[in-house]
Amino acid sequence: MSEDVRRQIAVALQYEAPGVPRVTASGRGTLAEAILAAAREHNIPIEENPALAEALAKVEVDTEIPEQLYRAVAEVLSFVLRATGKLK
Repeated sequence: MSEDVRRQIAVALQYEAPGVPRVTASGRGTLAEAILAAAREHNIPIEENPALAEALAKVEVDTEIPEQLYRAVAEVLSFVLRATGKLK
């Protein structure tokens, strides 16, 4: 396995207003590849942000994100909503 694949990280989030975003999947290496493949298969926009992914990877799966990550995650959600045409 190449060094790049081992370092690859992916974190999936779910958000339903008015709640707090939750981490729904997290992994490195081949698990990260599987998370990204599932996102692509379902036409879910992908935002590359290694620093945020590292921070979110510390959150347990099926847990709300911590308050200190709200702003960064809000920026990602804004990107996703614009990419899907749900926000202009």
